[in-house]
Amino acid sequence: MSTPTAPHIAPQRTTDPARFGRVAVLMGGTSAEREVSLDSGRNVLEALQSRGVDAFAVDGIPALVDLVRQGGVDRVFNILHGGDGENGVLQGLLEALGVPYTGSGVLGSALTLDKIRTKQVWLSLGLPTPRFVRLMAGDDMHAAARSLGLPVFVKPSCEGSSVGAFRILHEDDLAAAEAFAAGYEGELLMEQMIVGDELTVGILDDANGHQALPSIRIVPAGKWYDYHAKYIADDTQYLCPGLDGEAETELRRLAMAAFTAVDCRGWGRVDVLRDRDSGNLYLLEINTAPGMTGHSLVPQAAAKIGIDLAALCWRALESSMREDAGW
Repeated sequence: MSTPTAPHIAPQRTTDPARFGRVAVLMGGTSAEREVSLDSGRNVLEALQSRGVDAFAVDGIPALVDLVRQGGVDRVFNILHGGDGENGVLQGLLEALGVPYTGSGVLGSALTLDKIRTKQVWLSLGLPTPRFVRLMAGDDMHAAARSLGLPVFVKPSCEGSSVGAFRILHEDDLAAAEAFAAGYEGELLMEQMIVGDELTVGILDDANGHQALPSIRIVPAGKWYDYHAKYIADDTQYLCPGLDGEAETELRRLAMAAFTAVDCRGWGRVDVLRDRDSGNLYLLEINTAPGMTGHSLVPQAAAKIGIDLAALCWRALESSMREDAGW
């Protein structure tokens, strides 16, 4: 089968690093994804500095606010994974302070960190996503699992990086998820397990508008793509592009529709499942501050079309200048 033509990536908007001013690379913070964020942030910082950008590290939002008040920040490269870095809080703060930043705005960030509400928007537009049940404190997980039919996944609605995710093959497996739920304050999502290929599509903004990068098909050595497979293991396979021919074209088209449906912008990553028997695609979630670690997916997809890590970070930073005069 033929492979779709790679997306046409427009030239960089600028080649002058001084146009960005002083760039705070926001990382770390206090969410469950702190360590991953620190790893991503170090890579972004090194990449920007290698291109001559006046970039510096900032750990967490309070430290950033102090620097902004002192007049030491012209724009922010947000690589603060999870929590207030991706739920609209940071974005609203920076909007109020008049500081440009990378990634999605308040609405897109708030929606996409909440998996349940993202799925509700997709369903309202007829976009495919696995069947699910919203679980509140005290809800009967066994009844929910029976209503969906096993196997299922149980995971927090507002966490990432597989934090608090449980793979439920038999009702006895629910015990661990119930123990987690007893100490977790937020909503949980129970989702039908789609047996098939796990795929992801990076989205990148350039002068041509948003572009879908070649997809990646993820093949973990273990039974599923958990935290260990994402960030620690070296035996996970990443096949790019993940599909061939019209199937790849349709996957990228669906990812773009999902991204724009929830008001995302700048750059991000859309995760998708493909049913092994039917070939049907199902949207899982969107990440508005994708990982930039040695195992991360968007850098791999960008590299496939000749955009190295430094160029990827530069282009992501350019998206923070979309409202600047002359851009």
